[in-house]
Amino acid sequence: MSPVIRIGSRQSRLAVMQAEIVKRQIERLHPQVKAEIITMKTTGDKILDRSLETIGGKGLFVKELDRALLNGEIDISVHSLKDMPMETDERLPILAYSKREDPRDVLIVRPGKTEEEARKTGAVIGTSSRRRSLQLKKLYPNCVFHGIRGNVQTRLSKLEQEEYSATVLAAAGLHRLGMHGIIERYFEVDEVIPAAGQGILAVQGRRGEVWPYLEGLDDPEARTAALAERAFVKALDGGCTSPVAAYAQIKGTTLKLRGLYYEEGAQQYIVDTIVGEAEEAEALGEYLAIKMKEEA
Repeated sequence: MSPVIRIGSRQSRLAVMQAEIVKRQIERLHPQVKAEIITMKTTGDKILDRSLETIGGKGLFVKELDRALLNGEIDISVHSLKDMPMETDERLPILAYSKREDPRDVLIVRPGKTEEEARKTGAVIGTSSRRRSLQLKKLYPNCVFHGIRGNVQTRLSKLEQEEYSATVLAAAGLHRLGMHGIIERYFEVDEVIPAAGQGILAVQGRRGEVWPYLEGLDDPEARTAALAERAFVKALDGGCTSPVAAYAQIKGTTLKLRGLYYEEGAQQYIVDTIVGEAEEAEALGEYLAIKMKEEA
């Protein structure tokens, strides 16, 4: 183990803030340990004029960090779990899941506008997420949805300078950035089902090593929810091109999983729920996915 733990992160302000959260937790739980953050720009951060589906999917947000881990340039990496591909390199397991932040999506309107104005006929809502746009069309049937990509600051800048009336972001990121004040509306999880893992940070490392400095970092409830949600998406072929969503809630030993599956042929999505024992998280996720796929 290095005298200083090197934490890999994307370069965006939010990514660095999230790496700082992990850094502070490590140093608080293990005062003898010091950590530093090493940032790098990923391919997904560089290509902003095309949707993720057309340029290679979510793996473009982790490729450079994975390479740095394998080369020994960093000791661990921190990601928003929702940005990680469902299939990860077996040499780089997820070691810890952070306590979940608010999992909801939120509406941000153009400065000077209100939600009422942003939902008028022909108003443009910026989102590159088909998961979001499919569900939002039921709430805002008169709006038009156009792609918008980039980090939080880039999207907010585009919202001010381009034709968008509003955009949709994850509440977790805005909360971590201390930007609660710009949120116009929170979408409840039964209105817009979040992306699998939304609000959870994942810590990744090299298989076969020991990580005593991560002891106490893993949140069991977040881990259980993440396993259920990611199992659901994996069973639907990874959700690489088709919109998919999953959100698990845990109460005691019971897990309730709500999932969204889009049937390309019928051009419509279905939503279903399963309840079971939390210890069967992955099995519940797989079962719900297979059931919904067969029904569709």
